[in-house]
Amino acid sequence: MARRRVSAKGNNVKRPLSTIGVRIASVGLLVAGVIGGVQLAQTRIVTERGADSRLVLQAEADEMQLLRDRQNQVAAGRARQHEAEAGAAARAASEARGAARQAKAMETKAIQKKKQEKEKEKAKASGALIPYTGPIPTSCKEYSGNRATGCALMLGKGFGIDQFPCLEKLWDHESGWNAKAENKGSGAYGIPQALPGSKMGSAGSDWRTNAATQIKWGLGYVKGKYKSPCGAWSHFQNAGNY
Repeated sequence: MARRRVSAKGNNVKRPLSTIGVRIASVGLLVAGVIGGVQLAQTRIVTERGADSRLVLQAEADEMQLLRDRQNQVAAGRARQHEAEAGAAARAASEARGAARQAKAMETKAIQKKKQEKEKEKAKASGALIPYTGPIPTSCKEYSGNRATGCALMLGKGFGIDQFPCLEKLWDHESGWNAKAENKGSGAYGIPQALPGSKMGSAGSDWRTNAATQIKWGLGYVKGKYKSPCGAWSHFQNAGNY
């Protein structure tokens, strides 16, 4: 039986078609891979850009917060500075008012002292008695003249008010509280009848015309020798002198 020949030409046609199909499939796969790679790259870029955008936005937010914090700190510092300046101004004003009051008081005191000195000089020149210008305590208000002066100075010397009746009686007998009382025979002079009268110069050069100077000297003498006015009065009652 005769075999049928297969045409060589026919086989040559089929092989190129198969090769082309494979190549087309490969190209398709390659294109798909490229497209997939491109898409993956685009997705990655978009993702990275999104992350970068979030970082930028976060950095901007942090910077804005830092700026606000600094602004708040500056505002708080200015407020504290203004408060400190206001407090310093108030203290300065208070101190200025206090200094002004003190200066006024010192000026008034200086004027009063100068006036008293003028009165003393005038009285000394004329031989008139120098009036007492010091304060008189309430407990001495029942007395007047040199007795009121004696009461005030006695309290200032540290004696109690209960001692004044003794002092009053003592100097009633000695001089009647007359600052110009003079014993022609002995030379005793003034309210306490100092002997000689010049002894009272230790209390002030105006001892001849200033009752306060005489009383100060007399109180010192009484305290030093008899401890108290009542001690001096007790001795006077027994001896007739002190």
